[in-house]
Amino acid sequence: MSVIVVDYNAGNLTSVMNALSRIGVDAKSSRDADEIAKATRLVFPGVGAAASAMETLSRTGIGDAIKTVVKAGNPVLGICIGCQIILEESEEDGGVKTLGLIPGRAVRFKDEPGLKIPHMGWNQVNFTQDHPIMAGIRSGSDFYYVHSYHPVVPAENAFAETTYGTQTFQGLIGKGNLVASQFHLEKSGDVGLKVLENFCNWNP
Repeated sequence: MSVIVVDYNAGNLTSVMNALSRIGVDAKSSRDADEIAKATRLVFPGVGAAASAMETLSRTGIGDAIKTVVKAGNPVLGICIGCQIILEESEEDGGVKTLGLIPGRAVRFKDEPGLKIPHMGWNQVNFTQDHPIMAGIRSGSDFYYVHSYHPVVPAENAFAETTYGTQTFQGLIGKGNLVASQFHLEKSGDVGLKVLENFCNWNP
């Protein structure tokens, strides 16, 4: 099985490639929009800011290529900033229009006493709906997070949630052949590898 990992200078590419290699997947990174558009299975990772990510995706044509893969019905997995960019907008930097593949927006955690932002470290992920990429994973399992913003989507597009301080946010979202985790699968040990393996075997 071949998987293309989107390379758009947004970090965590090497760790995603290494995680896929550990589960025996023949993954290839690409920053060529034409090659990405033809992907039969795509991983869209990243860390960083929405505005700079969108600038790169727009300038290179990679954003349109990702839309092409989604429209073709091929499996697409977003991770971290890749979970936020697929929404309609982010409130980062005063408001950034994003890819609009899932209804919703990325919002910043609200400040509260004693709460550190970014949210960084292991936290429980509780399922709100079943999703094939979480098969064999126990609800309440710990996954690794590093983020200041999180998705807000309709309940029908949310599959898992996590609580940080007094705030409960959506950690896994999806629509059709597109699914995305706010948590870092590539940094979440065996459970993260299991989810990646499930994604690579998923045929929506």
